[in-house]
Amino acid sequence: MPPMRPGRAIVGMSAVLLPFDPSGKPDWEGLEVLVDRTFRAGLVPALNMDTGYGPLLSHNQRLEALRIGGTLAKGRKFVAGACVPDRPGDGFQPEAYRKEIAAIDQAGGIPVLMQSHGLTALGGPELVKTYRDLAGNCPRGFIGFELGKQFSSAGQIYSLDVYRELLDIPQCLGAKHSSLDRMREWDRLALRDCYRPDFLVLTGNDLAIDMVMYGSDYLLGLSAFHPESFALRDRLWRERNPHFFHVNDWLQYLGFLTFRDPVPAYKHSAAQFLHLRGLIRHPSTHPDCPKRPETDLDLMRPILERLEGMIQSCGER
Repeated sequence: MPPMRPGRAIVGMSAVLLPFDPSGKPDWEGLEVLVDRTFRAGLVPALNMDTGYGPLLSHNQRLEALRIGGTLAKGRKFVAGACVPDRPGDGFQPEAYRKEIAAIDQAGGIPVLMQSHGLTALGGPELVKTYRDLAGNCPRGFIGFELGKQFSSAGQIYSLDVYRELLDIPQCLGAKHSSLDRMREWDRLALRDCYRPDFLVLTGNDLAIDMVMYGSDYLLGLSAFHPESFALRDRLWRERNPHFFHVNDWLQYLGFLTFRDPVPAYKHSAAQFLHLRGLIRHPSTHPDCPKRPETDLDLMRPILERLEGMIQSCGER
């Protein structure tokens, strides 16, 4: 087990939920509110990720999300999923990836290369070559992505040999790791520390958000619920303030509740929570998203009250 690293500045990237109205249409005004709050909290917004239903949106809908992100960024950094929806057995679609990457670059963002069935079906050497080829289309660099099957049928956790080769691609700024497995992530941290210390190991483990204590940074869906609390937690860690653990514990409690099986229903949990906060008009989701029971609201209210109270008591900066 690696040592903890108190006092470290944490890089926080937060997936942004795309709200929906009851008719099943995206609520673009609601997305503007959430992107703006993420920027103001000091986190890096991540658009068109799984939390933003990126793989379920049309290309034009993803463009609208990028337009909103680019407009609100005003020179600040944001990232966005380069999504190529496909089916099991489909071949790799390089031109579709290049189209998504170009749209993200035009909006001013950094692409997160989302996995597809065609991409993850490639063998190790061919897979690494594909990342190298796509890197040439990413003038701001790119972020890799490993996703467990519990999140997507197209997901794959790469071997350590493949991960090691990703470290050698200069344009690869980091990689989001979503296996929900601490030990696999610790292995990646060890490789990073040995071969490329500037590489971002972005934890996607919403069930172990304390991975930041061991050197991971993050790109989480859980932070979409309350980016201000994550920003507070990160500041407390940088300041070596023991109140970090208090905030982290309550955020992890929220993670255990909302990322239970079926895991994809966390997006409905996020809509419920953000509606409870008064930030979006409806707790609705994409029509294909599994739902949570309304009784979850009774569990969420005391968590929200505690998080808001901690922000007040610790002082929001």
